[in-house]
Amino acid sequence: MIPLFYDLHIHSCLSPCGDDDMTPANLVGMAAVKGLDVIALTDHNSCANCPAAMFHGEKYGVTVIPGMELTTSEEVHVICLFPTLGDAMDFDAFVYRMLIPFPNREEIFGRQQIMNERDEVTGTKDLLLINAVSVSFDEVFALAAAYNGIAYPAHVDKPSTSLLSNLGFVPPDSKFTCAEFHDFNNLHRIRRSHPYFSRCNVICCSDAHYLEEIHEPEYRLFSRSRKISDILDALTSPLPAQT
Repeated sequence: MIPLFYDLHIHSCLSPCGDDDMTPANLVGMAAVKGLDVIALTDHNSCANCPAAMFHGEKYGVTVIPGMELTTSEEVHVICLFPTLGDAMDFDAFVYRMLIPFPNREEIFGRQQIMNERDEVTGTKDLLLINAVSVSFDEVFALAAAYNGIAYPAHVDKPSTSLLSNLGFVPPDSKFTCAEFHDFNNLHRIRRSHPYFSRCNVICCSDAHYLEEIHEPEYRLFSRSRKISDILDALTSPLPAQT
């Protein structure tokens, strides 16, 4: 097992709330400068900038996992990660069809920019990506698995758009084995109130919307290799995934 410094929750300029400087090249380059080994690009309800980010991951020596921060019908944010770009893009196509059909208004919500490998804007997403998708929290885990991916609740300690803020509890039939925290200072409090998280691998990620928010090399997970499939296994295994 090898230690890998990670940040598995990063937004690009495709997310309307993401800064325009969060281009695929910039965010992967910043991760490399900071010394991260693996990152995940997790825009709201879209994987459209993952191809460019993965290209730059190869260039900079950073493993880039294609992913998405999906908003369930209850407006709970869930991280979905995939072993291959093809799986991610197939999932992307399905999710976009299930998104509430409300058009984005750039002057209010921000731009939703799709970029190529040269950081050139090649298109935009017409529907507002921060809306909910017609997929429930209970359904999202099997849905991600159907595309060979994994899913786990995002920033469970945040006061909005999280499992605990929006549902107030962990559904009793839940089977997720990983959970993301925004601040590990909240870990013991959450575990006391919700013992389910004592059985989970827990990770701490930035939810970065600006370059400076990407994590420093502080948190590590342990994986058999830098292969994406091995990293996903490490996140969902019964062994601790962080130090």
